[in-house]
Amino acid sequence: MSRVDEYRRALSRTRDFDAYLRTHSGLPGPRGNLELAAAAAAEGDRRRFDRYLKLTPDQAPENTPGVFLVVCGTLGYGRLLAAGDLSLLPSLRRLANDRRWRVREAVAMALQSWGDVDPSALLREMRSWICGSLFEQRAAVAAVCEPRLLNTLRTTKSVFALLDRATRDLARQADRKSESFRVLRQTLGYAWSVALAADLELGRERFERWAASDDPDIQWIVRQNLAKNRLHRAGPDWTQRLLAGTTRGSRQAC
Repeated sequence: MSRVDEYRRALSRTRDFDAYLRTHSGLPGPRGNLELAAAAAAEGDRRRFDRYLKLTPDQAPENTPGVFLVVCGTLGYGRLLAAGDLSLLPSLRRLANDRRWRVREAVAMALQSWGDVDPSALLREMRSWICGSLFEQRAAVAAVCEPRLLNTLRTTKSVFALLDRATRDLARQADRKSESFRVLRQTLGYAWSVALAADLELGRERFERWAASDDPDIQWIVRQNLAKNRLHRAGPDWTQRLLAGTTRGSRQAC
């Protein structure tokens, strides 16, 4: 029996679902109990999830057992979305802009649950999100840049288009000190390598164009991706060549 199954059994037997989640949330701490959150998403119902998602950042601050309930509710929405309840998408998009990073991460995980059963629908929706706020763009990129979802040529091609759009929008930002800029930049710092590892030939030219940029934040994104082991395994010679070029460029800029 997996850890998630053990938690599901415990939740099905407990008299106080909420108290159990709070007690075993792992928060405050560096890592929330994701196995328990997955179990709660599987065992809970729409009414419970709705109640959790009404907890505001003031009522359930970051790194507290309260925010863990919000995470569970968000993942629960992902389960219901995967089952076909598309009415939840506006709420998830709103949550993508939440100031609590754990909630934003849960949104990406919820979307991935949908992608597991209907990847085409996920990609269609993410084409809308990629035109939204930087937080929404971050959610879209994090959702689709998951190795298990990049299993067809059509999917990977669409993901590269989303990455191109997000990277282009990031480069156009005047305010580079905002939290939304930081988190999108951070996500792009690994997401390209996930897609490139899935199909290097398909994304090679796109990424090389970004590697030639003189924007310091784009150069940071390029170097971060080139440092990932998954990319070295996919194309060691190509990766080393690009990495050497970006390193020389950064030294010249200094």
